[in-house]
Amino acid sequence: MSFHRNAKLGLAGRHALVSAIARGMTLKQAAACFSVSPATAHRWWQRWKNASEEARSSLSCLLDRSSRPHRSPRQLPPELAEAICACRRETGWGPRLVASATGFCHSTVWKVLKRAGISRPPKPLREPANRYEWPCPGDLLHMDISEYARFERPGHRLTGDRSSQDRRHRDGIDYVHAIVDDHSRLAYAEIHPDQKAQTAAAFLERALGFFAEHGIVAKRLMTDNAWIYVKGRHLRRLLDSNDIRHLTTKPYRPRTNGKVERFHQTMAREWAYGLVYASHRERAAALPHWLNHYNTARPHSSLGGKPPISRIHNVRGQDI
Repeated sequence: MSFHRNAKLGLAGRHALVSAIARGMTLKQAAACFSVSPATAHRWWQRWKNASEEARSSLSCLLDRSSRPHRSPRQLPPELAEAICACRRETGWGPRLVASATGFCHSTVWKVLKRAGISRPPKPLREPANRYEWPCPGDLLHMDISEYARFERPGHRLTGDRSSQDRRHRDGIDYVHAIVDDHSRLAYAEIHPDQKAQTAAAFLERALGFFAEHGIVAKRLMTDNAWIYVKGRHLRRLLDSNDIRHLTTKPYRPRTNGKVERFHQTMAREWAYGLVYASHRERAAALPHWLNHYNTARPHSSLGGKPPISRIHNVRGQDI
């Protein structure tokens, strides 16, 4: 239920006003009591007095009425409005092009399309979420790379001075290679100066050792279709030697690799941009500490508020 933005009385206040008048209070006394003008008190009393019993019981007579006029003599005839709408549906043009094709002014065409609900193209239907989770740690690892510009002094996020934005890539780029376990969300990340195939393969080898220390043996690895993953011989040899199946996402479908993509968002918000660093070297030194916090202490919403380490304890059955 909506009321006029300048209305002083809501539905309960209006009902109290007319009830006071019905009990014998004058219009001026009721207006002064409820801090409204006598004209306002008169309007609501007349609507209440002339309303039916059904409208009084539901209080519908005290609701705001539409300010739309009963008739609009200057409104475009329906057949001409339909011609504008037909042009819009057939061509998909905007109001200006439709106005040029139909001979009406731009404002008229816009109003007609607005009333018809076709002033904007319909939004494409979003695909339903396809959530999945492999049953055991190591069944699937997600791997990806994110980029962060290096800097020698704090930027505009701290200083507010945007004149140094042209130095964004002058100091180089840090490439953060990251791997996330699908079941436990246990993550491993390193910063490197490049994203070459040999660098990615060496990172993966150390990541497999990290997961092995936690009792996780990788069976599958999912990456995007970057050349270093699909064509790099170093990565292929490493996967073959460890009997790991390589899965790739569909082109232009990063949501397939969504767990590591979401990890990059969390890492950017909480590690890269969540704190103020004097330089990129200080930021790089903070990554291992944040990563340990992410794995062992930070609550994860998809894990019921527990950290990723909670899903891999006693995975080898050694604890009683």
